[in-house]
Amino acid sequence: MTKKPSITRLFLGLLLTAAVPAAAQTTQPAPKATTEQGTGIQSVGKAIPVAEYYEGGQEAMYAFIAKELKYPIMAKRNRIQGQCVVSFTLNPDGTMQGVKLVKQVGGGTGEEALRVVRLLKFKKPEYPILTSLPIVFKLGVTGSNATE
Repeated sequence: MTKKPSITRLFLGLLLTAAVPAAAQTTQPAPKATTEQGTGIQSVGKAIPVAEYYEGGQEAMYAFIAKELKYPIMAKRNRIQGQCVVSFTLNPDGTMQGVKLVKQVGGGTGEEALRVVRLLKFKKPEYPILTSLPIVFKLGVTGSNATE
């Protein structure tokens, strides 16, 4: 025996459907970001403003981060993945000041993100820039030949 929906439920369903514009009902696929398996770096889809002051731009900066990043043992053992955000001020002389961790996922990922960001060398901007830099920790596919 099937249960019939009540008139109140039908009315509310129609009312809610009519209240939401048709454009909001359609779903757009999220933009895809490219991922390098096992490196712990995800190329962010949007431009990082401070990357223009890195020799070679954003791609070169993330390539350097991928080369220097060491996945923390505790994070790897506990399969911790996610994004850490490091904030800093890029001074007019090209040095960084106030490097701090804004977001971390645990297992030593925050400390590693801070270490790698402190290794970055930027060109001299004309004025101080307060910025943040996302560092993504992502383990490779289990069972593959990729080194994690």
